[in-house]
Amino acid sequence: MMDAAAKKRSLDISLYKGAFGVLTTGLTQEFFTPFILFLGATARHVGVLNGAINFFSSIIQLFSAEIVEKFKSRKKMVSVFIIIQLAALAMIVALTVAGWMHYWAFIGLAVAFVAAGTVFQPAWASFLCDLVGESKRGEYFGWRSRNLGLLGVAGMIAGGMILHRMEQRNLLYGFCLLFGLGLLSRFFSLLFLQRMSEPSSTYNKEDVFSFLQFFLRLKKSNFAKFVIFVAAMNFSVNLAAPYFAVFMLQDLSFNYFLYAMITIAAPLTLYLSVRRWGQHADKVGSLQVLRLTCKCFPLIPLLWIVDQTPWYLLMVEMFSGFLWAGFNLCAANFIYDAASPQKRTRCIAYFNVVNGFALSCGALLGGFMVRHLPPLFGYKILMLFFISAMLRLAVSWTLPRMLKEVRHVEHIKSLDLFFSMIRLRSIPGIDRGSLRNAQA
Repeated sequence: MMDAAAKKRSLDISLYKGAFGVLTTGLTQEFFTPFILFLGATARHVGVLNGAINFFSSIIQLFSAEIVEKFKSRKKMVSVFIIIQLAALAMIVALTVAGWMHYWAFIGLAVAFVAAGTVFQPAWASFLCDLVGESKRGEYFGWRSRNLGLLGVAGMIAGGMILHRMEQRNLLYGFCLLFGLGLLSRFFSLLFLQRMSEPSSTYNKEDVFSFLQFFLRLKKSNFAKFVIFVAAMNFSVNLAAPYFAVFMLQDLSFNYFLYAMITIAAPLTLYLSVRRWGQHADKVGSLQVLRLTCKCFPLIPLLWIVDQTPWYLLMVEMFSGFLWAGFNLCAANFIYDAASPQKRTRCIAYFNVVNGFALSCGALLGGFMVRHLPPLFGYKILMLFFISAMLRLAVSWTLPRMLKEVRHVEHIKSLDLFFSMIRLRSIPGIDRGSLRNAQA
């Protein structure tokens, strides 16, 4: 067993590892869609890119728990797959600099890059979870997400400014610079990972259950029902989500800087509000937050239909980020609460498999549908946004009713929770001051 001092030291180092990790994402993955469009791809290819990324990222996680057990170390497993990410990103940079990059080659390398990063996420989440006390998870992970996420947003801002400056010169080299900086950042995250100490973990045969066994328990298992709920919501969302970028860059003809600013609005708001969502989740439970946020999700694509002026879309994306902050944080925390430490890696992996498959199907179906839909207010993509909104509405008002909270929490009405989040009404015990001791 690790002592408290060793846990705190590793948790502190993990912030540096995470900081360079989110910078990598902000400088690379967030600009995959603009890059493939720059290479001459269409909305259909954007759908293939997002669908393939989510499909292969989900499939590979079927083996995530087994890979960890083979390595006998979560730290070693994460290190190996970061090296694979570095190799994929290096190939992207090399082919782009040489002028040999084609959008089909990019799709393959992008899939390898993202899938390698996804496969170690269950092990990494389990690693971190063992370093944080159960009573502090909502608050700590909210605090962590906010601070690291703001760095990711900084990376996106820097990326948008680089592309904007290079747009009139040589945009190809602008993308090369982005991906090169992302490569350097990922290398530093690997260096900090090597300095961390790993909490001991045990692998017992009785804790092993197959993906089929997981699915056969769907009618009885609260956790399995939770996985289906999140997957259904993400399918509904990803039917339209990959095409917001296409809509801005092709239909609305926004420049790269304006595109980056609107795209940044959601994650920036997410990271600024996630700590407060974490405080509320510790008090009222993760499920209550999930129920509130998912009921508001149908509004986001509908608001895109109403108007398309840049400042308006900026406000819509801020609202979107506010909702996703609560949903994403509490989806993760629900798993941490529902799964025992011995089964946590496998539960997270299976959750990601189902969720990734749903995201893939949503992106691919959206790419197929957008070519055949009738236009709404002059744009076919707006009709896709409307269909996504209706599916989100159906999911949000049906599936959450089947779920149960897994720990004892205070009961509160959704409206009271919302008012407390926007500081119009206070819930006793929510505003708890500094998080400086959250890592203890």
